[in-house]
This record gives sequence, structure tokens and C-alpha cells, in this order.
Amino acid sequence: MKTLKSIGYSIELGSDSLRQLNQFLKNENYSSYFIICDENTLNHCLPALLSSSMILKDAEVIEIESGEASKDLEIASHIWQTLIELKADKQSLIINLGGGVVSDLGGFVASVYKRGIDFINIPTSLLSMADASVGGKTGIDFGAVKNVIGTIKQPKGVFINFDFLKSLPERHVNNGLAEVYKMALISDAQFWKKLSDRTNDDDLEYVITKSITLKNTIVKKDPLEKNIRKALNFGHTVGHAIESVLLGTKNELLHGEAIVIGMMAEAWLSYQKKGLTKTELNYIVSVLKTKFNPQAIHTSYTNAIVDLSLNDKKNSKNEIRCVLLNGVGDYKIDVAITPVQIKKALEYYNSVVE
Repeated sequence: MKTLKSIGYSIELGSDSLRQLNQFLKNENYSSYFIICDENTLNHCLPALLSSSMILKDAEVIEIESGEASKDLEIASHIWQTLIELKADKQSLIINLGGGVVSDLGGFVASVYKRGIDFINIPTSLLSMADASVGGKTGIDFGAVKNVIGTIKQPKGVFINFDFLKSLPERHVNNGLAEVYKMALISDAQFWKKLSDRTNDDDLEYVITKSITLKNTIVKKDPLEKNIRKALNFGHTVGHAIESVLLGTKNELLHGEAIVIGMMAEAWLSYQKKGLTKTELNYIVSVLKTKFNPQAIHTSYTNAIVDLSLNDKKNSKNEIRCVLLNGVGDYKIDVAITPVQIKKALEYYNSVVE
């Protein structure tokens, strides 16, 4: 069992986390409880949660459909309407039981309902454990733009039970590992080396805990993303655009799969901007290609990807702003990138995976 202290809350990691959750609930005095989950966590995770705490036996369960399409204003409105009908008040608690979609959506719903009510995150996917559940970012997509509406609101606690990973398909394990590799690339060269040499999943608990620890250190220094927290967006300018363009198509990608492509493209941009050497670029791209086996992006999507990059929330003064690498474990924020450079980065990416 490990406890990390964050911004006004604790991150509890390990087999004892649900017992810690029960103690947390006993210490607080919430008037009612609302558990947001999807059909997968309803079946695989909710029974364990409810059996661990009698306090939650009368909790209201709000089920959403799994997948990025649920991070939508219409779904958020449905949840708010449900909260109103069930008379949720300022002393109610929302419990987000699920992956990144559930924690992003549920956190956003809680952060603005009656000007903000408490919520906690119980991440059930590797992606949400390693990244989405920690740091206080909430949000929904609007139109084709990811996370363009949201808040930064810290949860009251994060409770991570690694047993939930046992039911996770391999594709979703890799989906979460993408953010772990990103974390290493921007902040810890030794961790990156360990990940590069990694051959099995026996150390999942270690790599998740290490990734959370690194992220938590950055978030505590810059909770509102005014400076160094922007580094966490490496791979996300191109990656988010790709994810959004492909959403709902036969080529739809999970978040981490799109971020791997974004990291490879933005590593090339880092080389072009004299941050990386050719040897470092080849090393990074080789590792990501070997570990994740990303597929080529059809050129018919290129213009739409560039257009969405122009709407990225990190942009400033009508310029696309990227996080680029100065080397493994080192970064530079707010680097101006042109649409032409993004097109060339996508061309480079396709050339190394085809």
C-alpha cells in the first residue's frame, strides 16, 4: 500500500485502497452518494466497490455508455438532470468509477453542479490510473474538439485498486501505457530506459506508481497549468487532433493509440527544431514503434488533423503551440509550430511505420 499526497487530497494505491475509501467515507458527512460508471465497470468493478462499503449500499448508480462519445454536453446534461431529480445537494458526493472518460466527465459534472460539489475518482483502467484520475483536469468534448470545455477541480481523493486491471484487454493496457511512456520521455531518462527494456507486464504496479509519482510532482508545482504542467501535453497536439478526426470512423483509435502517433510526430518536430539529435529521434521512434505497433494515417485525414490542431486549447495568438523535447527527460513548452510542419511530421510518421 502506498499513499501520495497531492493538492489537498491523497492518492491511495494498492490492495488496501478500498478499505481506505471506506475510512474516508466514514470520516466525511456526505448527504448522498452518486456513482458514475459505464456498462463495463458496472459489471466488473461496481460489485467489489459496493461490497467494500456499507455506506454506499443506497448510492444512486448513473450508467453511461463506454467510449469517448460519452464525453459530450448532452450526456453531461442528462447527469445534471438526474442529480436534480434525485435532489442532490451541495453535500452530495460523486464517485467516478471507470476510465478516463468517466473521470473526465464525472469530474466536470461535479465541478459545476451547484457551483461545485465534491467528487472522488476510482480509476479502473490503466490510462485513468496512470494519468486521467490525477491532477484535477475535467472536461468534455464539443463538436470535434477534445476537452475544449472543462475545469481544473481537484478530487477529494483518488483510490487505485490494481485488481481492477485483471479484466482489462491487452489493447486497453497498451492504451494506458502510452501515457506512462510519455511521462518518462518528458521527465525521467532512467525511467524511459527501463520502459524501453521492458519485456512483460509483471511490473505494471511499479510503472503505474512511478508514472503517477512523476505526474503528481509536476502538478503540485503548477496546478493550473500556467507553466511546467504544460509538459504533460507532449504528443497531445497532434495526438488529440488525430483522435478527434478518427472518432466514429472505422479507423477510430483509443486515446493512448493516438498519443503514440502524436509523440512520434512531435519527436520529429523536436528534431527539426534542433531539440533532439537524429540518434535520439531514431531511438524514441524505434521504441514507440516496437512497443505499440502504430499504424499509418491515411493522407485523406491530413487536412482535418491540421485544422483541429489550429483549435487546440494550448494555442496562443493564433499560433499552434507544442511541447517538444530537448532530449529524453527534458522538454520545452510553448514552441510555435506551423500547419506545414504538422503536415510534414505526419508524412515522416507514415514513412517510418509503413
